[in-house]
Amino acid sequence: MWTRRSLAAGAVLLALVATACRGDDDAASEATAPDPTTTVAPTTTTVPPTTTTTRGPRGSGAAVTIAFGGDTHFEGVVGQKLGNDPTGMFAAIAPALSAADLTMVNLETAITERGTPEPKTYTFRTPVSALPALAGAGVDVVSMANNHGMDFGTEGLEDSLVAKETSGFPIVGIGRNAADAYAPHRVDIKGQRIAIIGATQVLDASLESRWTATDTQPGLASAKQVERLVAAVAEARASSDTVIVFLHWGIEEQTCPSGAQQDLAQRLADAGADVIVGGHAHRRQGAGRLGNAFVAYGLGNFIWYSPGGPGAQTGILTVTVTGREIDAYTWQPAVIRDGIPGLLEGQAATDALAEWEGLRGCTGLTP
Repeated sequence: MWTRRSLAAGAVLLALVATACRGDDDAASEATAPDPTTTVAPTTTTVPPTTTTTRGPRGSGAAVTIAFGGDTHFEGVVGQKLGNDPTGMFAAIAPALSAADLTMVNLETAITERGTPEPKTYTFRTPVSALPALAGAGVDVVSMANNHGMDFGTEGLEDSLVAKETSGFPIVGIGRNAADAYAPHRVDIKGQRIAIIGATQVLDASLESRWTATDTQPGLASAKQVERLVAAVAEARASSDTVIVFLHWGIEEQTCPSGAQQDLAQRLADAGADVIVGGHAHRRQGAGRLGNAFVAYGLGNFIWYSPGGPGAQTGILTVTVTGREIDAYTWQPAVIRDGIPGLLEGQAATDALAEWEGLRGCTGLTP
């Protein structure tokens, strides 16, 4: 099991996964193998579910900090950095990501070097070496439930599933079948049992049936299957102290949540979700409290080839939870330069934070 201190073993395993994913005829596109002397990975350990929660809303009573970043891929300049310096490409942002007890981003790409692009405008993929690079930055878990998770068809999905099953790096939102795709990643941190579920509300209409995981088909956890997602949250609630749902949702370039986002957030909170976060709009959207739950509708781009402008405005959201209680949340404003987010300082940070706080006005959430 990965920890941020497990070095050589995880690196070697990911190198083996990269070989398996490429196939014999793909040697020319060999992924950059991680350096076993420098690769680091998550601190959390997977624990089996129990049958019922009896410890009350505070769980073990220990506070846990959970950090979230938005949409992440390895296209363009980011892919070049991965090929040139996978262990150092996130040096500037790694301390902020590693400061939390648990850190999560949306991995908006297929993990493959094979396959045929799906018939859509943008298709993203990355070699498996992206996983140790993210781990080295302090990222502990990713969701692949998004509208790019199967960009390279069944071959790309198979490689992504091999990476999920073999690398030891936690990935939610994809699976061999629906039960696998909707299954939470479970971790125990400071005695707190945390469950993380990933799902997407955004799927191209022409691809939705092929991309959605069913009882007999591999694919993505669809948030359009509301009852199935609600059932997964309720099941996780029964055996967890904190339930997190990471969603791909919303309307591109909009800074206010859609009605569909707000309706789903309420359904998930009612089912027992404590923290509900997501992205897809490539813009920041507001965050705040929904009853006893916390909702962040849009985290914006994070590791992305954004050329600047609104799409480059980003940040790190950190939520402090004690069991079901939301103790606090903070936003560290950042801007993407050359594909990598860098934290803002001084007046620029103050202004960006005030702007982010103002986004709550159209969400129906409270501070």
